[in-house]
Amino acid sequence: MVKGKDDKVKEERMKALNREIVEKYPGEKIIVGYGDLNSPIILIGEAPGAKEIEIGEPFVGQAGKHFEEFLEVLNIKREDVYITNSVKYRPTKMNPKTKRLSNRTPTNKEIDIFRPYIHEEIKIVNPKIIITLGNISLKAIFNENLRIGEVHGKLMDIEIGNVNYKVFPLYHPAAIIYRRELKDVYMEDLKRLKKYTNFF
Repeated sequence: MVKGKDDKVKEERMKALNREIVEKYPGEKIIVGYGDLNSPIILIGEAPGAKEIEIGEPFVGQAGKHFEEFLEVLNIKREDVYITNSVKYRPTKMNPKTKRLSNRTPTNKEIDIFRPYIHEEIKIVNPKIIITLGNISLKAIFNENLRIGEVHGKLMDIEIGNVNYKVFPLYHPAAIIYRRELKDVYMEDLKRLKKYTNFF
């Protein structure tokens, strides 16, 4: 498929944005967004884990398995969406027992630092819907103390750069591993989301 002028502009804008992030954090392995820059759907996760750092893409490894199920329910392909994370590097802590690095929840400061980048990604892709996965991406988008337990499965609005976007918050797929009782709620939310994505 021949790329149009707008596609090339989007690509250049995203490359410049990614370059800026990488240059700002030379000591970190940065995982930038991935996927179709013309997608009507942006998915925003939390932060890369060890497998994402190893492979260099968001939502792979254990998180990727749940993500594939998520895409299957919605009947969309991975390459047809744009995927990114709220924080672009892996937040870690030292496990005192094993002396190994393990994942930790991003701090408010880390979320705040990367928020302008997330907003810029949204402006470049210009999706019809933004799907947030979990509390961190919800906070990254809205900069408010919203809780996923209160707003999951509800279509919301946000204005970014004078453009109004639809946001659909979901529990993070990984949360289902630790809280099996959320599985039914999560599947119901996906069915609700599918009613919107079917129009794209």
